[in-house]
Amino acid sequence: MRYLVENAIDERDDEIWLLSHKPVFTQGQAGKAEHILSPAQIPVVQIDRGGQVTYHGPGQLVVYLLLNMRRRGMGVRDLVDLIEQAIIQTLGEFGIAASNRPKAPGVYVNDAKIAALGLRIRNGWSYHGMSLNVQMDLEPFSRINPCGYENLAVTQIADHVEASDTLMQRVSKVLSNKLLSELGYSEYYESD
Repeated sequence: MRYLVENAIDERDDEIWLLSHKPVFTQGQAGKAEHILSPAQIPVVQIDRGGQVTYHGPGQLVVYLLLNMRRRGMGVRDLVDLIEQAIIQTLGEFGIAASNRPKAPGVYVNDAKIAALGLRIRNGWSYHGMSLNVQMDLEPFSRINPCGYENLAVTQIADHVEASDTLMQRVSKVLSNKLLSELGYSEYYESD
């Protein structure tokens, strides 16, 4: 993504990438080492997004947004609000009441974080994005101060709905549609 942003072509279409990572802690540009408590065998990777440290691993949906912010006339706060709203709407489709916090980007269920955001804008394009805990091992979050917050509880969709082999696929479809709708696309992926 960084290569595409550094070599940006204004005519390029917006892109949304959905994926899952192998276990890794990622530390944002302003990340402080004291927020990494005990990484053990999980690698810590310094990256050029905003935010502090977070964990990515199997069962977590990671969404990268490669968007032409200039063409859209959007600022970073607009994009953060858009992503948070799409996540909140997605969770609502699964019967989970969620909210955002003005001074702590991300989405929360009660007092536990369920989704994290970390973005970068360069050459008028956004990259990096968000992660949503779907059905994963949450233990690695105890090895860090998630997003720089000591003792921040984390949760996942599977803690609030029945876990299944298709949960990740269902969440991916709903979230994709919510993001595309929030971005103003009239045609988007139809769920089965």
